[in-house]
Amino acid sequence: MQTYGLDSIHNVIFLSHGGAGKTSLSEAMLFTTGAISRLGKVDEGNTTSDYDPDEVKRKISINLSIIPLEWQKKKINILDAPGYTDFAGEAKAGIRVSEGAVIVIDATAGVQVGTEMVWQYCEEAKLPRLIFINKMDRENADFPKVVDDIRAKLGNRCLPLQTAIGAASSFLGIVDLLTMKAYTGTGAQPKEAEVPADIKAQADSYREKLVESIAEVDDALLEKYLGGEQLNQDDLILTLRKAVIEGKIVPILTGSALQNVCANRLMDAITAYLPFPNEQKVNTSSGLIDASETAPLAALVFKTTADPYVGKLTYFRVYNGVFNSNSQVLNSTQGANERIGQLFMMRGKTQEPVQQVKAGDIGAVAKLNVTATGHTLCAPDKPIKLTPIVFPKPIFREAVHPKTKTDIEKMGSALSRLAEEDPTLTVTRELGTGETILAGMGDTHLSVSAEKMQRKFGVNVELAIPKVPYRETITTSAKAEYKHKKQSGGHGQYGHVLIEMEPKSDRGENEFTEKVVGGTVPRNFIPAVEKGVLEAYPEGILAGYPVIGVKTTLYDGSFHPVDSSEICFKIAGAGAFKKGFADGRPILLEPIMNLKVTMPNDLTGDIISDLNTKRARVMGMNPQGDVNNIEAQAPLAEIQRYAIDLKSMTQGRATYTMEFDHYEEVPAQITQKIITQKQAEKAEKA
Repeated sequence: MQTYGLDSIHNVIFLSHGGAGKTSLSEAMLFTTGAISRLGKVDEGNTTSDYDPDEVKRKISINLSIIPLEWQKKKINILDAPGYTDFAGEAKAGIRVSEGAVIVIDATAGVQVGTEMVWQYCEEAKLPRLIFINKMDRENADFPKVVDDIRAKLGNRCLPLQTAIGAASSFLGIVDLLTMKAYTGTGAQPKEAEVPADIKAQADSYREKLVESIAEVDDALLEKYLGGEQLNQDDLILTLRKAVIEGKIVPILTGSALQNVCANRLMDAITAYLPFPNEQKVNTSSGLIDASETAPLAALVFKTTADPYVGKLTYFRVYNGVFNSNSQVLNSTQGANERIGQLFMMRGKTQEPVQQVKAGDIGAVAKLNVTATGHTLCAPDKPIKLTPIVFPKPIFREAVHPKTKTDIEKMGSALSRLAEEDPTLTVTRELGTGETILAGMGDTHLSVSAEKMQRKFGVNVELAIPKVPYRETITTSAKAEYKHKKQSGGHGQYGHVLIEMEPKSDRGENEFTEKVVGGTVPRNFIPAVEKGVLEAYPEGILAGYPVIGVKTTLYDGSFHPVDSSEICFKIAGAGAFKKGFADGRPILLEPIMNLKVTMPNDLTGDIISDLNTKRARVMGMNPQGDVNNIEAQAPLAEIQRYAIDLKSMTQGRATYTMEFDHYEEVPAQITQKIITQKQAEKAEKA
């Protein structure tokens, strides 16, 4: 593939609701340009974009794929993003490094939940976009109906640039509303014809709306239009391009990816209407700058994959300068230098070695040491930081249990490599339950991650709903005395302490203080008492959960000049704490989470009713147009599977975020159940 510059590259992300046909569309485009000789199919697992074994097995896109192709002396880098919400992080990464988007919509289903979600992502990123209504060859495909649905749900600036000729088995091609020519047939060279009489009226109506909207963008054009003058074709195309880049018009195109009808017209529209890299500013931590091939190197890492054979593969988008093979660059995010080996251009899983990657283009490099997704790579003598990618926070948690002893040893490193590859995954160790927790965007996300661990790193794990990390605390002040005394010939053991314990109102971190006077406990033994108290924190007396929110004060004690030692006072400190804890009217605490649920207004009642069954408190509602935001607090124990519940209850039309807020007392009847269950577990182990 020849080298292209800032004024001849289009980085375009393909977005949709799952199953609308993005991958098939990118395959049709590759075939049309001659980049591949055979049209792959998702159902057969042989597409260029979906090459990962998990994608082939599930017949869905899971990873962001880079598909470069050449058309009309331009290079189009297609970033094929997954349509399922569980893999929204991949879509976010692709949006960050694209100048334009194509939103693919199923001609039989219209605007779906995922369509609205990715539309919102594009709105936030101010990304110029086109809409492609796919699957016009399917039964029940209805172009005018889908156009009305798009305009109702996504806004009136969405306007047909084409209209379909026929539908389902009689779908033949499209009418270009600017040239008013019909195009039928498949591949790169469709047949040009006159507009069929049966759709002439519809085409005229769509054209009138389109021309009027284009004219409104430019005052001189509007004056001509209102004066009844015929508008010049070139003026319309130039002004439409300006309107698309400014987000004032979103053209609607149509076709069939599987039949390869009109993939060529979509590529024409991408090169005609979406911006080049030099028409967009570069986002840096110090503000916006111009893109330039002559400026010092600035590249953003937007994807990392861990391959057991190749090692780590790092994907980057160059914004400024030229990235050279066998060079040295600075990772300005980490403040460390990286040695660069061979650079590659990627097409799906295929790597093409290249000597350099210029500004505006996308490349990859293997085996970097400190670089991760979101980092900036730049010239060592000209440090710069590009604005990193903002990934959605994980919302669904599961405990990871190794299946065998061998898996225990390898699980930690496999999990950390997975989290490095996917920033929407987090791995934590839960104090109190001792479980390793993997958090992600949904149950499918985590099950794919578990399969990936087995396939890539040979680690077999099971996923389960995590145990709730309860805590224990006291509700009243208590004093306790503990004397550790042993005599068994020779040196004995002696440590004696008196402590006071009181609950902290914020139920925050535990605290240890001392106010010993008169040397009743020598200064050198006080740290040993504190250590004993600290070692008593991890296991409370009700159900063995960690203790929080307790202030312990050592105020008195006694010692023996010969028999006292640090270990004696440590034992005395731990013993006194446990005794005082039992006298402080201990209670069990549960984590309370902040929930923010976003949904269409018509689902508000159902969601509130469901939250009421989960011991939740609705804190407020914030309606915004057709959407409502509910803020609530709920115990973690009740919403561990909320991602699954919400998806099934709303067919995926609602989303939520969740974060820890505070601990609260567990209701008495539930406390008793938890204690009984813990005792049964202990008895089983014994």
